[in-house]
Amino acid sequence: MTHTVQRFTLPRMSHVEASLPDHARAIIAEEEALLARVQSTLEAARRKSARGQDAQGLVAQLQVLRDDASTAAVADLPHIFAQMNQMRSLLERQEGVKLPDPQAPYFAHLRLNGEGGPRDYLLGRTTFADVGAGVRVIDWRFAPVARVFYCYEEGDDYEEYFGERLAEGSVETRRLVIIERGVLTRIISGALVLERLADGTWRSVSRDFATLQSGGAGTAARPEFLGTGKGARHIEDAFGVTAMLDAEQYEALSTGPDRPLLVLGSAGSGKTTVALHRLAKLAFDDPKTFPQARMKLIVPEEGLARLSRRLLAPLGLGNVAVQTRDAWLLASARSAFNVPGIKLWNDTPPLVSRLKRHPTLRRALAARVGVPKTDAGTTLERLRTRMTDAYMDRHFLESVVTAAKGEIPRTAIDETLEHTRLQLATPLSKALKHITDAERLITVDGRSIEDDTPDAMAGTVDLDDLPVLMFLKAQHTSLGLERLAHVVLDEAEDFSLFELFAVRQLLGKGKSCTLAGDEMQQTDAGFAGWPAVLNELNIRDAATCRLQVSYRCPRPVVELARQVLGAQAPEQAATGRAGAPVGFHHFPDEAQAQLFIGEALRDLVAREPHASVGVIASSPESAQAIYRVVSDQPWARLVSDGEFTFEPGVDVTDVGSVKGLEFDYVILPDVTARAYPVDDESRRRLHVAVTRTSHQLWVVSSGVRSHLLTPGGAAAPR
Repeated sequence: MTHTVQRFTLPRMSHVEASLPDHARAIIAEEEALLARVQSTLEAARRKSARGQDAQGLVAQLQVLRDDASTAAVADLPHIFAQMNQMRSLLERQEGVKLPDPQAPYFAHLRLNGEGGPRDYLLGRTTFADVGAGVRVIDWRFAPVARVFYCYEEGDDYEEYFGERLAEGSVETRRLVIIERGVLTRIISGALVLERLADGTWRSVSRDFATLQSGGAGTAARPEFLGTGKGARHIEDAFGVTAMLDAEQYEALSTGPDRPLLVLGSAGSGKTTVALHRLAKLAFDDPKTFPQARMKLIVPEEGLARLSRRLLAPLGLGNVAVQTRDAWLLASARSAFNVPGIKLWNDTPPLVSRLKRHPTLRRALAARVGVPKTDAGTTLERLRTRMTDAYMDRHFLESVVTAAKGEIPRTAIDETLEHTRLQLATPLSKALKHITDAERLITVDGRSIEDDTPDAMAGTVDLDDLPVLMFLKAQHTSLGLERLAHVVLDEAEDFSLFELFAVRQLLGKGKSCTLAGDEMQQTDAGFAGWPAVLNELNIRDAATCRLQVSYRCPRPVVELARQVLGAQAPEQAATGRAGAPVGFHHFPDEAQAQLFIGEALRDLVAREPHASVGVIASSPESAQAIYRVVSDQPWARLVSDGEFTFEPGVDVTDVGSVKGLEFDYVILPDVTARAYPVDDESRRRLHVAVTRTSHQLWVVSSGVRSHLLTPGGAAAPR
């Protein structure tokens, strides 16, 4: 077997500024000596591995490790056991041990003083130990010792279980170190930050660059302070719902109650404020025409639904129904088809979902259906057959993709065909019911034999199919949905034309509704434009309010958001509020970025215990990786499915869950080229993430920074 050998680069000459204090100079010398020892040990291990080792030698090493384990200190056992496992694997496979990359072997240094005396542990991605050389590199994701780094500060006493044995001691050293191409370039040790310049000179850097600015707690919207509190304080009404609006927002409320209102504005301009205050004004001015029981607020995400309920309560609107788009669609479909349940598939491929939500499908399907002449065939099953006939027609799908003009990739055609084929299959439980007992269709763990197999999709429909099915039924007969006195759609840019068609069935003759939106915050491709939205709702005379002032975000964030959008950015939205600068932080490795974020969060929560902090990752998987670094802290919450509590602390979540929300502080942990490539959809997703903060924003990246943060996107210093 051949092995690829990656040699390390010898460190460049280091020059320490004479102005540095003695303890800083000592730290630099210590860390450079430690790195040199690790690299030397790794090179020796590489050479030994390259020469090959016979089975007899491996057995001898395994015996030595067993002897070491019988007398070793508790803290050393995990590493000795790891080496023993490696030796056993070598005996079985006779292949080399995977070694840490000498170009960046570790990214944190932890020294613990326990029962066996002081020991250095280096947090990296690959476990490697040479106890004789005093080198212990541990996998920061899994090694028990790594918990000490997450949970304790320098100088703390620790008490942790390593396996089944309790270890106690003190944390003598706890440092983040940045190693690039084999050279130590930065050390972060508590309040001390040391940085190596290009000429090899070391300098001390202000700790401010690694510290979020104080003073942000309570700047994000809270239920008792919904609005700006400017401009309209002189206007009084018995209900008091308009006292917190500015003049521009208040003017929107003068729209007649029966006239549709379209509220447009950039992030933080008060669109939701206007929509909710209009609900309150209608309920107060004419409770008979607009009873709370016949008004509804529909939003795209569960997090925004939870926030909206909290914001409505102080306005006296606790009885107004607030539903997510998905929950409303499912309830409406059950009512329209008079069925108690619909078998949904909740893992639709993204490209299939994009095709089903795109405006071009709505137009193509309308042309395909034509004008019906009878009321026959309006059952759910018969309409599903008509719908899937279209999904299985390659020529039809090709026409939809072509009409989308690049917004739907052609690969979506084959994905849709395959996805539909699996959904059209006969469920195994139905296919086998005549030839076997029902009990045999259940596995020993009580699950169906279809679970976790492609057969589980048989007989299902996607959530995106529900408005399509209602559209098809409405071509023949009424859906029978209850008409409402007033409907509010928040983040209306995220509603597909099919969904808007279903909303139309809720509106009375007066079309009383409020739409709040911003096309720059759409998270899916395919927004048809506001004229198409109004046309789908059969609205001809909507009043339009364009809010010009962004109240949520400070000026540096607004400027960055515009740069991220690039050519998509609308006309300049004014903001009269200065604010904290955006912090940009880049690291060679994502693990370094995550540990750095963990440090900053611990510092911030200690200073601002009442602040709300959003760590907004590009995906749920990335959010889970970030959360692992702070999961042991009582103030950290991993938020999925919109389950926000809106309490002080840190919410680690993803960009798909934060539409319409805001936090005092926001950290974007993974603004990389892979997470946010240069395309329109990524620009809008990053724009949404950037504009969630009311006080300060940090943009953190690793590896290759997103090119949306480069000239032409946004300046991003190191």
